[in-house]
Amino acid sequence: MLPPADSLLQYDNPVLVSRKSPLVHGLSVKPTPGSSAPTPSKPAVEISKERTEDILHAILPPRVWSEGNKLWVQSVSSTPETSVVRLQEQLDLKLKQRQARETGICPIRRELYSQCFDELIRQQTISCTERGLLLLRVRNEIRMFMTAYQTLYESSMAFGIRRVLQSEIGKADMERKKQALEKDNKDLEQKIKDTWAKCEAIKIKEMERREAEDRKHAEEIEYLKRTNEQLKFQLGSFTQKT
Repeated sequence: MLPPADSLLQYDNPVLVSRKSPLVHGLSVKPTPGSSAPTPSKPAVEISKERTEDILHAILPPRVWSEGNKLWVQSVSSTPETSVVRLQEQLDLKLKQRQARETGICPIRRELYSQCFDELIRQQTISCTERGLLLLRVRNEIRMFMTAYQTLYESSMAFGIRRVLQSEIGKADMERKKQALEKDNKDLEQKIKDTWAKCEAIKIKEMERREAEDRKHAEEIEYLKRTNEQLKFQLGSFTQKT
């Protein structure tokens, strides 16, 4: 495991510990003197400082990594920081070096701002424990909301992908239906054309039949007229003879 990358959160120098050495409350293991003589009572200032360090290490756990058969532990620094401008300059420099986006979703920018916020918590915890704990509550609330929004975003993305897939499937079905309807439409149009052609053929045939019947009727009338004329002539001739 590689050592952690450089962070805006200030750490003490890493301490080499044995793999079998316990880590009490996540703190780095410090060498203890071999003498079992009782330790003298500590001043109140030193006790307050140790309490602050315990709270600080509980808020910001140490980093642990291994190199070969060695185990390293690096705790956050308990040294106060007097310049916030320096932290701001480091933040701007790292944003520029790591080419973080200025707008939109950017994991790099989020990581750096999270480190910056942790460093502010560290500084405030050293100067005022209560203020540091309050900032810790604010940080945890922000992270909870970020996690909730990330979950919502991922679920919305999954829902959107499902809707897109459903729309693609529905689009394919609609495309098949469209092609089937277009084919049916062409078939119906062809049937209409065939029907019109049959109607025109029947119309022409009927006209020809009617014209033929009219000619036949006219010929019959002409024949009857001639027959009538002949009968009249024969009747007149017969009358004159008698």
